Amino acid sequence: MAGRTIDEQLTKYLTDAHSIEEQALAQLRRAPGMAGDAGLAAAFRDHLGETEGHERKVRELIEQRDAEPSTVKDLAGRVSGVGFALFAKLQPDTLGKLAAHAYSYEHLELAAYRLLGKVAERAGAADVAAAAREIEGQERAMAERIAAGFDEGVDSSLSELSRDEVDEQLSKYLADAHAIEQQSIELLERGPKIAGSGALGGVLADHLEETREHERRLAARLEARGDSPSKLKDAALRLGALNWGTFFAAQPDTPAKLAGFAYAVEHLEIAAYELLSRIAERAGDHDTAELARAILAEERAAADRLAQQFESAVDASLEAQEVGLRG
Repeated sequence: MAGRTIDEQLTKYLTDAHSIEEQALAQLRRAPGMAGDAGLAAAFRDHLGETEGHERKVRELIEQRDAEPSTVKDLAGRVSGVGFALFAKLQPDTLGKLAAHAYSYEHLELAAYRLLGKVAERAGAADVAAAAREIEGQERAMAERIAAGFDEGVDSSLSELSRDEVDEQLSKYLADAHAIEQQSIELLERGPKIAGSGALGGVLADHLEETREHERRLAARLEARGDSPSKLKDAALRLGALNWGTFFAAQPDTPAKLAGFAYAVEHLEIAAYELLSRIAERAGDHDTAELARAILAEERAAADRLAQQFESAVDASLEAQEVGLRG
């Protein structure tokens, strides 16, 4: 059976990027009013303008290829973007949740454009490759702005809380971290099978063992503090991970999508532990702060290992689609 051409695959990656930008716009139009921090709100407003430019540029590239954005993908992106904004607004610590998820989403976009650039290079599409590199750089710069505001954001969130309330907030962040690890375990248990026999599957399998240990250590830390994991949060995120696993299994270019999404999940965890370590220090819980920093280092290393697999993930995706390198 004949596969799609490399030009067809490149167009598909462009429409995927456009839907991601539609989702980002839906979030960024609401984020400044939810931030509760002047610096973060300004960063969101500035990046909204950049993102509007990204959407226009990707749309132009699609139209130059005698194609058009996917109405279905774009609608799904806008709906999920609004849903995320509403979810964050309803959280008792909107600033922390907003910063962590925005940091993760920037890395999802970063990964998408890095993968797009690699497909463009294989297709000989210099204009698309150049645009992908430019947008990737702007997404990275935004992620760095968000990370630079973690200290100020934590201070802002805790400034009016009593010592007991800060300690209560720490317990919530610990429970959130445990729930995120539960989600990661569900994804990573399915990841190697979805990724296939390549190196990406091995990276995911190795990190699964690390993640199980993270979950165990967090549960023990909660118990030591007289707390326990949140069954509701754990169940909700496990269900979300199950749905994502089903989504990836149905995608025709799963290895690349899986690599990009796993990379974003790692940065959600990185942000969670960056915030957890800061809150723990302000609560005077040095044991929790030390644990958060130790896990943080392993999450950063895992993210780096995933990024190293982007090249082979693109090749695996193209091979699975039987993509010819000439259109």
